[in-house]
Amino acid sequence: MSGFGYRITDGHGERVEIDAALTCQAELVWVHLNTTAEHAEAWLRDDAELSPYVVDALTATETRPRCEAFDHGALVNLRGRSDEEMASSDPLASVRLWAIKGRVFSVTRKHLVATDAVEQAVQDGEIKDPGDLIAAFATAITADLDPLVAELGDSLDDCEEQLSADRIFDLRRNVSRVRVQAIGYRRFLNPQRAALEKLGSLPGDWLEDDDRLHLAAAADRAARMAEELESIRERSAVMHDTLSDLRAEQLDTRGLIIAIVAMVFLPLTFITGFYGMNVKGLPGADAPHAAEWITVSCIVIALGITGYFMRRHWFKG
Repeated sequence: MSGFGYRITDGHGERVEIDAALTCQAELVWVHLNTTAEHAEAWLRDDAELSPYVVDALTATETRPRCEAFDHGALVNLRGRSDEEMASSDPLASVRLWAIKGRVFSVTRKHLVATDAVEQAVQDGEIKDPGDLIAAFATAITADLDPLVAELGDSLDDCEEQLSADRIFDLRRNVSRVRVQAIGYRRFLNPQRAALEKLGSLPGDWLEDDDRLHLAAAADRAARMAEELESIRERSAVMHDTLSDLRAEQLDTRGLIIAIVAMVFLPLTFITGFYGMNVKGLPGADAPHAAEWITVSCIVIALGITGYFMRRHWFKG
């Protein structure tokens, strides 16, 4: 089974095997599993001997960010960026944590980028208790997502600067991509902010004052990103409507040009069709310069109709 364990004493973290972590004597033991639900459920139930309720929460198929106090600990679900391929409708992978005094169990199905940052913090001696570990997860997740949210805003700024009728299709594709990503991220950041705020307010001696401050800072950062994503979503909707209006105006202009051309050639088609009939008695059909007069008449009529439309400013739409 994929995963690792850490034994942490006096801020010094030592990596150990998963099974060995269960019998470690240390100030803090962190066990992280990166595996399927079936393997994790069996190990957590049979080897770690956790409560069935905790096992179900750590191995649930569908999760959303939340925090729930249970017994003398807390169940926390967070969402962060993964370096593995994710669906566009579900762009963030989950990490489920069970924290009590001296113990933290974390479970992921896809590798979180934030996990590497937390592991590095353990090795650097920055993690001393469960509150530090969860706060490190929350801080690493929000720090990793912040540049992505800023990049979405910059992409939308570029689309707004390049707004023109000549680039409608490319802009609509980019705006749609930004909008879908913003909706996907915002779906989890709002409940994640609420989960971090609730965690920071939970009673318990395993959460120190500095942990609560770090959780509050991570929650504030998540709230700011959620607000930025909401702004991006609204701006994307406005941008999409603007592009749709430009497209409709472009189609109207092209339709108007086609209508004007048709109006110009309609009487000319009638004249040429009329004199193209193979019947006797057409006016001027036997005149020696009939073709020249008909040609001149067609030109004059075409110029007259065109001049009329120009005076009415139809060519300006």
